[in-house]
Amino acid sequence: MHITLVKKIQANGVPCRKCQEVETWLKQGGWWARMDAVAAIDERDPTGEGARLALEHGVRAAPFFVVRTADGVRVYTVFLQFVDEILKPGGADRP
Repeated sequence: MHITLVKKIQANGVPCRKCQEVETWLKQGGWWARMDAVAAIDERDPTGEGARLALEHGVRAAPFFVVRTADGVRVYTVFLQFVDEILKPGGADRP
């Protein structure tokens, strides 16, 4: 499994508020180390990796997660669903 977190960087160079919250929850939950890659949708560079992933997967808002497994690719735009299905399969605990 390969997990990519895609977050948004605003024109002032600061991650968006929601992206900051998700990163904090990942760290508090002990899941940060499970992220294999972090890509940015940077308002200062609309051609970057994060923008490409958003376009490729038809996602219009960050943060989101791209999960690649032997069975294919799945995109998660809802953090708690991502936690339940990927980070804590079968679990009901929330960060």
